[in-house]
Amino acid sequence: MNLNQVTLPATDVVASVAFYRQLGFVQIVDAPHYARFECPTGDATFSVHAAAPGDVGPGVVVYFEFESPDALNAKVEGLRTRGIEFERLPADERWLWREARLRDPAGNRLCFYFAGANRRHPPWRIDTDAPALSASTTGF
Repeated sequence: MNLNQVTLPATDVVASVAFYRQLGFVQIVDAPHYARFECPTGDATFSVHAAAPGDVGPGVVVYFEFESPDALNAKVEGLRTRGIEFERLPADERWLWREARLRDPAGNRLCFYFAGANRRHPPWRIDTDAPALSASTTGF
């Protein structure tokens, strides 16, 4: 199984399209209520879809990965010079990722980050060869 895409609610699709294009994503589908984008690198896509203001919430954070801390820093600085506001500038986190935070026009939370090998292989990674716990033993 592989993650296909993430669809974000947009209270103003036109504003969201302009925002994501300004961030450097490539728009591949354009409809009045929907737009899909490709990431500049890799095969991932994501979409925005028209939603009522009450349908947009703060529950999901979409993470966009960068190939190096320098690439992350340069992207953030370039976007700031073009007027994109960040809630949090790039900072090294205790979980060994470098992250910057911002919101899109609908209020969806975004994280630009670099994690390197720590994304999939942090020092605290669990042993995947260990037997899985069943629902009956975990209580879930």
